Parts: sequence; C-alpha cells; structure tokens
Amino acid sequence: MIQSTLLRAADYPRMPWKNGGGSTEEIARDAGAGLDGFGWRLSIADIAESGGFSSFAGYQRIITVLQGSGMQLRVDGEEVRPLLPFDAFAFKGDSQVDCTLLDGAIRDFNLIYSPERYSARLQWLDGQQRFFTQAHSVLVFSAAEQVWVDVNNAPVQALGRYDCLHLDGNLQVLEIALDGHCCVIELSGV
Repeated sequence: MIQSTLLRAADYPRMPWKNGGGSTEEIARDAGAGLDGFGWRLSIADIAESGGFSSFAGYQRIITVLQGSGMQLRVDGEEVRPLLPFDAFAFKGDSQVDCTLLDGAIRDFNLIYSPERYSARLQWLDGQQRFFTQAHSVLVFSAAEQVWVDVNNAPVQALGRYDCLHLDGNLQVLEIALDGHCCVIELSGV
C-alpha cells in the first residue's frame, strides 16, 4: 500500500550544516537522526556567502539553485560550469567542493543519497507532464506558486511553493500527471 504524505514548506525543520557554515531546511529523509544514518535526504539550503560545502563521504549529491543568480563550483580543484537556476549538478559527497556566489545569496535544493542503498533519478519538469514509474519512493517538489499532482487518477493534490508530495512503499506501476514547475525524484533500493 502506498503511503502519501504532503509535506508543507512552512513545517520543514531547520538544522545547522555539518560544517557549521549555514543552515538547511530538511524536507524529507528515509531514516536516521541528525546528519547520520540516512539512506537519502532532501533539503533546501540558504547560502549567504561563498565558501566550502560539507563532506558526506559514501554519498552522492545532486544540487540545484532555486533562487538567486547562481554559483560557480570548484569540485576537487576543478572548476565546473556555472550552476544557474534549475540546472541540476551531481557530485560525490566526499569531494572537496567550494562555491563562489555569482551575484549575492542563493537558495539551493539538495538530494543526498547512498548509491550503495538506493538508485536515484532526479529531473526538473515544467508544464503538463505524464509519466509512469515503478520507483519505491517518489517525491514531487514544487518550484512554482502552485503545482497539481494526480497519482493513478486519485484526487488531485495541490502543492504550494517548496511543498513536497512524498509517495512511499510503491510496489506497482504508478501513473503520475503533473501541471507546473517541479522536481521529480524517484528512489528505489539496490
């Protein structure tokens, strides 16, 4: 049986970064407490100044700028393309990562997961979309003032900005219809 949980942005707990350099709003995770023991974690971080990222050894990270002009990342000593709004970028959690903000503070969106425990797919969608998934967990994160989500023709869910619909325990093929600018994350055990 699929468990459907609507997570509201106003209710996300705020916690300090692992390196103490800022704070994060935690959207959802699979298990664990604090910054240990999780298999996957979804969060929003506020970055007010250029600096280093926390290390998450044994994890994979996918980051996307939500608000602000963007940032230039340096990963393990190599500059990568400028990270602009809604342009996802993946890197290893144990990489040495520094960012230079392009034009002031930003908010970013982060998926951190253990590739030994989960396979993950993250994609940004806009407008009306329909897709099918067999992922065990599916998260739909709204980047718009309103996003509509229809799962297997059930009552439609309305998500406000930065709200997230978490579907967990899926054992079948789900049909999901979306309308609006959002991120879809599909997670399955390996």
